[in-house]
Amino acid sequence: METKRETVIVAAPPSKSVSHRMLIGAALAAGDSVVEHVLESRDIERTADILRAAGARIERQGDGRFAVSGVAGTPAGGFDAPVSCDVHESGTTCRLLTAVLAAGKGQFRIHGAPRMHERPIGELVDVLRGRGVRVTYEGREACPPLLVDSDGMSGGSTAIGLGESSQYLSGLLLAAPLTSGLTIEVSGDKVVSWPYVALTLQALEDFGIGFRVETRETPRGTWQADDWRMLREVRPGLVRFVVSPGVYRAGNYRVEGDWSNASYFLAAGAVGPRPVRVAGLRVDSLQGDRAMLDILGRMGARFERADNGVVVAPSSLTGVEVDMGHCPDLVPTVAATAAFAQGVTTIRNVAHLRIKECDRLSAPAAELRKAGVRVEELDDGLVVHGSLRSGGPAPAIDEKVMPFLSYGDHRMAMSLALLGFAGVQVALDDPACVAKSFPHFWNEWEKVRA
Repeated sequence: METKRETVIVAAPPSKSVSHRMLIGAALAAGDSVVEHVLESRDIERTADILRAAGARIERQGDGRFAVSGVAGTPAGGFDAPVSCDVHESGTTCRLLTAVLAAGKGQFRIHGAPRMHERPIGELVDVLRGRGVRVTYEGREACPPLLVDSDGMSGGSTAIGLGESSQYLSGLLLAAPLTSGLTIEVSGDKVVSWPYVALTLQALEDFGIGFRVETRETPRGTWQADDWRMLREVRPGLVRFVVSPGVYRAGNYRVEGDWSNASYFLAAGAVGPRPVRVAGLRVDSLQGDRAMLDILGRMGARFERADNGVVVAPSSLTGVEVDMGHCPDLVPTVAATAAFAQGVTTIRNVAHLRIKECDRLSAPAAELRKAGVRVEELDDGLVVHGSLRSGGPAPAIDEKVMPFLSYGDHRMAMSLALLGFAGVQVALDDPACVAKSFPHFWNEWEKVRA
């Protein structure tokens, strides 16, 4: 790929999804671990603080390096009073640790910010109750805050749907080794965010937990072991996970780069004036948000893969139709990128985005309209009619200032930064909200704007 302008180089931050899972695994292990290249963000701080409250010792030894002494498979709650577990706005922390703590002993009070108390968790709670865990809602039915009172989670067989969130299944998978053995079947009508489950399975494998994935051809068919790495489509009733009891293995672990937070810079390479190289990405990663590169390619972006990253060059983009059920966190980025493409981009199969940090369908639609982009909301997606000039210059200080709302959502704030390539200064109401997942985003973004 030949380019005439100097390439901007940025480093991908550590993966938020993998950071959660690595810290949880190390905290559940018997013995001492070191986890390196951990994302230091608000969400990860919440996970670490709750794991500390449950008995793990977690010490920061330097940038992204944490020493962890685990609880040997038994998170410790309170007996006279519950341990306070403040997840704040982290849905991942809430859903993963609700299941993990339920496999411990004692009382845990799981609560968060007001928006978190509106986000559903009832399907997971129903499964936990079926495994002998006492759970009481303290406010709105089927939502946090809630009190978990456990003598340990029983093993056996259960089922969970993935239509609302894959994090319910991921939480149960992480908790399953702490039981006498748990088989979890995928139920319901649809599956979203499957690649995040693959990241959980990778974590179980890394920490030495025994499991197998079984599939069958029909609902009455015979279960057969399958290679979980080869699964590309998961149909409810036809996949289950058999997890053996065991103790997480202490050791040295390293978190890979984050494709989701790299997506803004990959898009900047396509719609901005200079090629952008994002270093620190595994091109063979199991992260579902690796799909950003495929989506950009379908839109006509020029890019090159390398062993340690990706280069995307300024390109003329065209609209596409894309099912984003497996990579919903990319929707704000793809919607903003589509504003620069010729023609229409249709995003589908992401109805569950309405229960994220904000309504991630109505919010992007409203903000893109402020920039003059025609956007239609669907029940499960967006239709974006591209109209912005692609590859325009970064805005100068005296150009038009345009106010945008971030809705307190880190992904909204970072995706809206792309609109700066349309020749306006993007004035966000809450730029600091990026600290939830990428505290140094604006420092890195200055490189692509220069």
